[in-house]
Amino acid sequence: MHRFFIPPENIHVEHIEFKGKSAQQIARVLRLKEGDECIALDNLGIEVVGRLERVSPDTCLARVIEKRRADEPRVRLLMLLCLTQREKFEWMLQKCTEIGAAGFLPVISQRSLVQGKTDTLAKYERWQMILKEAAEQSGRGMIPQLLPPANLKEAVMNTRDEYALRLIPWEDEKQTGIKAILGDGKPARVAVLIGPEGGFSAEEVQTATQAGFLRVTLGKRILRMETAAVVSAALIFHELE
Repeated sequence: MHRFFIPPENIHVEHIEFKGKSAQQIARVLRLKEGDECIALDNLGIEVVGRLERVSPDTCLARVIEKRRADEPRVRLLMLLCLTQREKFEWMLQKCTEIGAAGFLPVISQRSLVQGKTDTLAKYERWQMILKEAAEQSGRGMIPQLLPPANLKEAVMNTRDEYALRLIPWEDEKQTGIKAILGDGKPARVAVLIGPEGGFSAEEVQTATQAGFLRVTLGKRILRMETAAVVSAALIFHELE
């Protein structure tokens, strides 16, 4: 069943209104017909099943069949991703959303391929659309939050109060894995800092650990940053969900 994030005010007691891009997608791309069912999401944790009664590229109307709470992960996972080339960064946004990440914070580190905050902010509209489409496709009930870009020191300090458990996968950590750390409890909020292609400098790792991040290993292999992001997210949800 197709899913669409729409403004909460378009979800009424008995009817759902799909407008703009959602209506165009229903009518022209998916070619849904009257009588077909779809799901409207308010991005507040509620999903509404509706049966289409009118289909047009401008506005589609559906009668409400059922309202229910969306199935979102119990754990709120924030991915702190060092900036890299556009295709790779967007792939991480998409795949980590599918896995269950609740938020993303683009990070500028010493070896990041992208170093400017202004250029990064210019991409946010596109990135927001990627997150929305990935959330719809994967059955999510909420679109992950996209935080403003920050340098590494800002990023590790700004997450200190909100996230009880913060991890930094690092190739020089040989002993402690994610499973060992998560075995000590079931934190509700976890943050993971993923390094750039060239890895973190020793100084950056020290900055992160002094701010409370725990170093972890993802195994014996040296992983690409996009692989490390997906593996970290998958391992966390496997252990905690």
